[in-house]
Amino acid sequence: MGETKIFTTDEIEAELITETIKEVVEILEERGYNAKNQLVGYLMSGDPGYISSHKEARNKLTKFERTRVLEVLVDKFIK
Repeated sequence: MGETKIFTTDEIEAELITETIKEVVEILEERGYNAKNQLVGYLMSGDPGYISSHKEARNKLTKFERTRVLEVLVDKFIK
């Protein structure tokens, strides 16, 4: 066995957001939407109407603060 890893709540939340974004992208693409455009529209405007309610995609994504979602996306990009 290896060493015990302690995760912060920020790390756990970031992973939950990452997994939620992946799931929402799959749902949007399943419905025929351009997932990138829909996510950008939502993140820029705050209008949840950009995200389909199909399979609870809108509810899954909007349970997180938009600024926190953006922070996670930027963190993934600059690492």
